[in-house]
Amino acid sequence: MMAAAGSMCVRTVCGLSRATRSYLGSRIHSRTDLLRMSSTAANDKPADTTESANRSQSAAEQPEQDPKQELAAAEKVWAEEKTKIELDLKEMKDKYIRSLAETENVRQRMKKQIDDAKLYGIQGFCKDLLEVADILQTATISVPQEELPKNPALKDLFDGLTMTEAQLQKVFGKHGLVPISPKEGEKFDPNFHEALFQVPTADKESETVAIVQKIGYKLHNRTVRPALVGVFKMS
Repeated sequence: MMAAAGSMCVRTVCGLSRATRSYLGSRIHSRTDLLRMSSTAANDKPADTTESANRSQSAAEQPEQDPKQELAAAEKVWAEEKTKIELDLKEMKDKYIRSLAETENVRQRMKKQIDDAKLYGIQGFCKDLLEVADILQTATISVPQEELPKNPALKDLFDGLTMTEAQLQKVFGKHGLVPISPKEGEKFDPNFHEALFQVPTADKESETVAIVQKIGYKLHNRTVRPALVGVFKMS
């Protein structure tokens, strides 16, 4: 029966005119497109509804923040930043003070070196002149005093040596070079004296100067040459 109905439909369609068949075809295509669009909209609509529902649920789950809590959190962050800045400032201040102290120490050392160079720059020259002073002293001491009245030439020579030695000592004193000539019984000082030998004694204090072999010299407060001495030792 269905076959007969289909055959009839085919014959009916074939019996239609070309214009009628074209019209029926366009109507069928339009209805098919409408059904397809409706199906797509139906499939998309639940997804959009589900997404909107999820968003609403997420918004509902998020608690509203209390303004006091927000202010407390901000104050905490500010306090932490303030503490950090204060620590950094303290560290920088400490480094600055240390740098100033180091600079001042360097300046003081350089100043001392410059002052020492001014004071002791002639130390080598002075040491060389000490030999000349020793020769003049030896020459004046070796002249026999009893012969001076009898020999005018010897007296003139002696006076010349004495004047030369005095002038040399004056120049030494002008530049800060002074002699170290300890007296007998003076306490032995290793900073200015050098012991060459010991002299046994029964009535003299031990570790005191007994005799001066050669006088020493010091330039300002620095010993250029210690005095060569002999010291007493209790026997």
